[in-house]
Amino acid sequence: MSKPLILQTDFGLADGAVSAMYGVAYSVDENLRIFDLTHDIQPYNVWDASYRLIQTVNYWKEGSVFVSVVDPGVGSARRSIAVKIKGGQYVITPDNGTLTHLKKIIGIEEAREIDETVHRLPNSGESYTFHGRDIYAYTSAKLASGLITFEEIGPKVDVISIVELPTVDPVFDQDIIHGVIDVLDIRFGSLWTNIPRKLFKQLRVSFGERVEICIEHEHRIVYKNVLVYAKSFADVSTGETLLFVGALSLYGVNIEEGIFKIKHMIIYSILCVIGCGVSFGLITPIFTYLWYGGELTITMLQSAVGSVSNCIVLLVAGIPVLKVLANRNSRGHNLTEE
Repeated sequence: MSKPLILQTDFGLADGAVSAMYGVAYSVDENLRIFDLTHDIQPYNVWDASYRLIQTVNYWKEGSVFVSVVDPGVGSARRSIAVKIKGGQYVITPDNGTLTHLKKIIGIEEAREIDETVHRLPNSGESYTFHGRDIYAYTSAKLASGLITFEEIGPKVDVISIVELPTVDPVFDQDIIHGVIDVLDIRFGSLWTNIPRKLFKQLRVSFGERVEICIEHEHRIVYKNVLVYAKSFADVSTGETLLFVGALSLYGVNIEEGIFKIKHMIIYSILCVIGCGVSFGLITPIFTYLWYGGELTITMLQSAVGSVSNCIVLLVAGIPVLKVLANRNSRGHNLTEE
């Protein structure tokens, strides 16, 4: 029986690129089982491609074949390689850093450079910009179907020579852990760090306790807060920020405070009403009466009308403006400089 073939690209699904890869794979063996990891990698974002592989590969059985095509250097002298990782799965990809996390965290057992003179879609020799279809889909399909062995893909290469993207190791220093944010989980508003469970445990923090978080970008603090260390999102109120253990046993932060939520709108509205009521409904008429004289009842009526109109203006104009500013602040913009 053929092995599962799993595809990952930055192609998206708006055109026929992914479908073409499916077609090539099925032309090799129509009984193949093909699955999608994702095709929504940001164009040319090799780091994300590497991260999505480490997030997924270990959950597939031994012998599964992965193809990752995020290839800004397509057509250049960069190598096309196939690797066998220590879990027994295979990955076929450009040698451009896509294997960074697999190499660092799981380990690569063996690597081979694809012999493109042999393992290439017939009659595609004049195509230089779609190696995902012509080389990777074609070669991976032959490997997954059993038509070739891993050793037949091409000459063996030194695992050490595989290209890696720059990484920063987390450090424990006097009850402070320094790490980096590896990826943004935009859909759920989370930040995933490279801090592993083993290192975090050195802080001796229990669930329910609070931890101070400080996020810097280009030597500038963009976020600082004290968060609950929680087992799950259900342990805190909706919208509350928390620290949690992610699917990779790495620590993540769920941040929604930068977004102007309904509760903030209610608080702002109450403050507007109270502020306008006190200033226009009480202070202004008294000072006007004492300064200019006149009927106090007329002054009070005029102030009340002014108070209502000002509340309406502040609520209608203020809430959208504050929402925009809060969203920009949550994305790291320096509002003071702007």
